[in-house]
Amino acid sequence: MLVDVHGHLAPPGERRSGGPPGLHDPEAMIEAKLALGIDLTIIGSPVGAGSMLPGTGAANYRQDAATVRGHNEALAELARRHPAHLRCYAYLDPFGGEAMLRQAADLLAEPEFVGLIVNTSVEGRFLSSPGADDFFALAAETGVPVLLHPPAEPVGTEAILDLGPGLVEHLGRLNDVTMGVAALVCSGRLERHPGLQLIAPGGGAALALLPEKLDLAMAPRPGRGHDGPARRWLPSDSMRRLLVDTSCPNAAQLRANLEVFGPGQLLFGTDAPPLMSELTRMVELVSAVEAGVLSANAARVFGLGVRA
Repeated sequence: MLVDVHGHLAPPGERRSGGPPGLHDPEAMIEAKLALGIDLTIIGSPVGAGSMLPGTGAANYRQDAATVRGHNEALAELARRHPAHLRCYAYLDPFGGEAMLRQAADLLAEPEFVGLIVNTSVEGRFLSSPGADDFFALAAETGVPVLLHPPAEPVGTEAILDLGPGLVEHLGRLNDVTMGVAALVCSGRLERHPGLQLIAPGGGAALALLPEKLDLAMAPRPGRGHDGPARRWLPSDSMRRLLVDTSCPNAAQLRANLEVFGPGQLLFGTDAPPLMSELTRMVELVSAVEAGVLSANAARVFGLGVRA
C-alpha cells in the first residue's frame, strides 16, 4: 500500500472561497485512494485558515498564532475521525515569530501531526532569508519532515495573473518551488542543519535539471575577491539531500529525479485533493518505482508505525 505525503482537506465547516468540492469530502477521497492502493494520506493546508485563490495571498500572513492553531487543531480532529487513513502537517508562517513557532511545536506532540508545512516564499521572501532562521532551528530540533509548499501567490504572480489562475497554479507555483528551494540550498541551510528533512513538492519542479547551474551560481566570480572563507561544500551535493514527491505527472521528470536524487529520496505524493482527477495517472506514473520502496521511504521519513 502507498502513503500519499501530499494531500489537502478542509476541516468540517471551513469553506474557503474557490476551494474545490473534493477538499470537503474526506470519505470520497479515502475511498478513491483505497481503490488505487493508497492507504494513508498526510494532509495539510499551505495557507492555514486562509485561501489559495490568487488575489487573496497577502491576507494569509495576517493570521495570528491562535487562528492558525485553531485551524491546525480542526485538521487534527478530522484525522482522529479517520485514524487509519489520515495524518497531518502543522501549518505555520515561517516568518511569524515566537508564538507561531510555539503553537506548531506544541502540536507536534500530538500523534496526528507528523510534519510541518510552510510556503516556499512569503510575500516575495524566500526561505534563504535570515528571518526564517528560528523556523529552521525548530525544524532541525524536532527532526520532523517539512513540506515546502508553494504559496497562493508565488513570486511573479502579478506578471501572469491576467492569463488566468491556471498559469499561477500549475506554472507559477512550480517556479516558486524551483527558485525558493534552490535559494535555501544555496544559503547553506542544509549544511548548518544537516538533520533537516525537506520535501520539495511538484516533484521538486525543475531542481533535478539544475545541480551544475547551482554550483556555477555560487562559484567565485573571475576577477573578484572572496567574501569570507571559501565554501567547502557544493550546492549540488547539498541539493541531493532533499526529498522530492511525485506530484508532477511527468515521466521525464521522474526519471531525472531517480537519477539525480536516487530512489531513496522519492516520496509518493499526489496533491489530491484538489487534483483528484489525476490520481490514476499518478499511480501509473510511479509504477516504474517499486511501491515498497516508496512506502518504506515514507515510513522512514515520517516515523510511521512509531508515532502513529
